[in-house]
Amino acid sequence: MTTEYEELSITSLPLAHDEKFISAVTSFYVDSDDSELSLLQRDGATAVIDLAAEFEKYGIDSNPELIARVVGRLSDIQVRDFALGTHNAESFETYWRMWHYLLQIAPVGYVAPIATLFATLAYERGDTPLAYRSLDRATKDAPTYSLTILLRRVFGSGWPSAAFAAMRVELHPKVTAGIFD
Repeated sequence: MTTEYEELSITSLPLAHDEKFISAVTSFYVDSDDSELSLLQRDGATAVIDLAAEFEKYGIDSNPELIARVVGRLSDIQVRDFALGTHNAESFETYWRMWHYLLQIAPVGYVAPIATLFATLAYERGDTPLAYRSLDRATKDAPTYSLTILLRRVFGSGWPSAAFAAMRVELHPKVTAGIFD
């Protein structure tokens, strides 16, 4: 028996291969040696929140520059970890749709962070097969991506999704403080 989530496509859409979009995303890449790293991380974290608010209203018709900013800024692990803790029960569906769309449009080299974010939502939702498919996309994009490896262990251990969600919520204030303090 399959669920509606197992049928959900997470393959790339044409925008993922559009040179103009790739250029926009690349312009927001975060270099860990950048002298303005803290500023770029704050910009990325803020962009995630801004895009979620906009995505709730406009969905895939949200501001293309803001979309490119989020995809590019997620190249930073701190921004990705911030994004991991941004959703709650009320905003879950908005983030589900947002990460799903961003996963489909992420250019090569930018898939892994988004795929791992989407995998965590799929796991929390109870769709472990979709979570693993998302991790497979992350692995294809970045074979040694550390969060992918960690999540495979977590999902494979049978750790309850509620316990995973509680840990994610508990860590979020620490990540937020690291970016904004």
